[in-house]
Amino acid sequence: MGLKQSSGKSKQNQAMKMSKGDISQFIETYFLHFNAAALADAAKAYNEQLENEAKMLVSLAGAMSTAEIGKIFAEMIRQDKVHIVSCTGANLEEDIMNLVANSHYKRIPNYRDLTPQDEWNLLAKGLNRVTDTCIPEEEAFRKLQHHIFKIWKDAEEKNERYFPHEFMYKLLVSGVLEDAYEIDPKDSWMYAAAQKNLPMVVPGWEDSTMGNIFASYVLKGELKSSTMKSGIEYMTFLADWYSANSDNGIGFFQIGGGIAGDFPICVVPMLYQDMEQEDTPFWSYFCQISDSTTSYGSYSGAVPNEKITWGKLDMDTPKFMIESDATIVAPLVFAYILNM
Repeated sequence: MGLKQSSGKSKQNQAMKMSKGDISQFIETYFLHFNAAALADAAKAYNEQLENEAKMLVSLAGAMSTAEIGKIFAEMIRQDKVHIVSCTGANLEEDIMNLVANSHYKRIPNYRDLTPQDEWNLLAKGLNRVTDTCIPEEEAFRKLQHHIFKIWKDAEEKNERYFPHEFMYKLLVSGVLEDAYEIDPKDSWMYAAAQKNLPMVVPGWEDSTMGNIFASYVLKGELKSSTMKSGIEYMTFLADWYSANSDNGIGFFQIGGGIAGDFPICVVPMLYQDMEQEDTPFWSYFCQISDSTTSYGSYSGAVPNEKITWGKLDMDTPKFMIESDATIVAPLVFAYILNM
């Protein structure tokens, strides 16, 4: 009897393995220890959350959009593998910048060798460097500024207020940028998100180029600050969304650290401690990709168990920490989830 059950289970596992693509099979075959095993375990557990009909939040910190995570993250969105996003203002705008200005980007593989004069020369050419990639000032930042200002102003004249990401969605669905697309829009995660009107929070949006530009218009008296919904309103929106969607659990997949991760994860202790809604469930899954060290006292480097003390995770919440480069790891995790 036991042998028959074992044989049946073995055949089932074999069938599941055969349905997976080459990348997923490679991960299952070779990612067996240390950070490689953590990657495989986290990806499998992410799938288990989806199988249990849990919702999944993905947070994007760092320069993931400029790293062109959209090439695979957009497919995650299209296939409903992610249900809400938290990202920095930079990731919000830089995906769209890549969409409309990709051919004007300049890659500098030897960026470590640049002198202060070399860096100044890049500035003089209107090139803003992010590690080995330079974003063009005119073709990216200013092109977006020209169009987004009109959308901001139109909303203000109608006494309408929106979140930063909602204004970007309006920009994308309006079609005014279509003639300027320099990559296939299927490789833009913001384009995919706009098509689905995906829920999103963008904490600290003011700390971004578009946030700076919006502030400049406020200082010049051309826009009212109240036209843009605030971070507090993002938190109240997230609180309502979490309460309405947590029946089967909500998982938390964090790329990097910082405000993109800490802002949304805090909604749970806020609800059950500050709002005294004691039936609020903890996050049902947690994974972080990080290269930070825990001993420095940073949030980004804190091990998942530390979050138990803050009322964010439960003792038995599945927890994973992949200590590696997110530009390498995140596409592999997403590929596994997508059965590539």
